[in-house]
Amino acid sequence: MSVPCISLRSGPRLPMLGLGTWKSQPGQVAEAVKTALLAGYRHLDCAYAYGNEAEVGQGLRSAMEAMGGSLRREDVFITGKIWNTYHSRDRVRQCLQISLDRLQLDYLDLCLVHWPMGYAEGREDFPKDENGKFVFSEVHFLETWQALEDLHSEGKTRSIGTANFNSSQLQQLLDHGRQPPELNQVECHPFLQQNQLIDFCRSRDIPVVAYSPLGSPDRPWAQSDDPSVTRDPLLTEIGATHGKSAAQVALRWNIQRGVGVIPKSVSSGRIVENLDVFDFQLSREDMSRIASLDRQFRACHLNWAKDHPLWPFQEPF
Repeated sequence: MSVPCISLRSGPRLPMLGLGTWKSQPGQVAEAVKTALLAGYRHLDCAYAYGNEAEVGQGLRSAMEAMGGSLRREDVFITGKIWNTYHSRDRVRQCLQISLDRLQLDYLDLCLVHWPMGYAEGREDFPKDENGKFVFSEVHFLETWQALEDLHSEGKTRSIGTANFNSSQLQQLLDHGRQPPELNQVECHPFLQQNQLIDFCRSRDIPVVAYSPLGSPDRPWAQSDDPSVTRDPLLTEIGATHGKSAAQVALRWNIQRGVGVIPKSVSSGRIVENLDVFDFQLSREDMSRIASLDRQFRACHLNWAKDHPLWPFQEPF
């Protein structure tokens, strides 16, 4: 199955559908990655903070062995991310090297600044005070970006970008960075359509990839009355007319908008199902009806960090 790709400024081509690994539990990740690669995935989304990069690397090597040499490292697009406790210049390098060591790779295809705000460095990955409040750092993301630019020049990553940056923060990188972000990865699904941010990025030649494209129903802080993408009546109805599930409709909707998607799953059936979205087309009416679902529902809000001056969701987009 041929998956369309997004061309990045530095040259790499990113498949528009990849396997997300956030929240994938230890003991399940390696097999999920292997299953995905054998099914035809060629894009893996990883991060230091997910705590499972070693298993992602194990799954990659297992798939390469199973495919008898027909799958090479250069055939798979691998994204990593610099975590919030590694925003200062020297620690950016350290974080990227830790990820490479865990994955057992020599380079990443894309490395992102995971969030614009930094946490206190030199402690645990999620530092909190005695009252359970997150402890922040004052390192500005421009310093993080400059370090990432250096690592790109050294070949440690083939391209660099951002995650969870708003338009104002992206503009700061465009104004002050040596090179522009090559991609912005943000939460995006029918309940949070991100039209203004996508238009902003598109006008500046910054592709967008959607994380949590199915609304991240298994996030730890989910509430019972939160809207559900995979059970939404309209998406289910549209899916029935195409012989597809609501999840497949949600993924196809973003892809038709030119937005990449990285759905997470450790279920072999869902991994295969999520890839099966390139044999149908949503009509103009379908797309218009899905547009009506936008309700600015943000599943991954990080409200516990909203008093950080660089928390990105205080801007309209």
